[in-house]
Amino acid sequence: MPSYTVTVATGSQWFAGTDDYVYLTLQGTDGCSERHLLDKPFYNDFERGAVDSYDVTVEEDLGEIQLIKIEKRKYWYQDDWYLKYITVKTPVGDYLEFPCYRWITDEKEVVLRDG
Repeated sequence: MPSYTVTVATGSQWFAGTDDYVYLTLQGTDGCSERHLLDKPFYNDFERGAVDSYDVTVEEDLGEIQLIKIEKRKYWYQDDWYLKYITVKTPVGDYLEFPCYRWITDEKEVVLRDG
């Protein structure tokens, strides 16, 4: 089963981090992944200025990654999150960068395209 390494960079502004649940979906030319919760057990993810990496394993090759979807869902109380960028390392070793550089507020889905 193919595995992608996803790296998420949170901004360094005051209150840029979040405790909300963050989900990722990869969309490729050959298919779409399941929605994955980005979370490391016993680790405070998405802190201000942090760069966090996650392994996302999919059932079958997705082909060339065209876009990613990020969803933020409330954990305890609603807080905003400043997402700088996300990089994806494909199973063949290619790196793709998906710039965002904006605040993600409320519970919504954000679509990012390769930059």
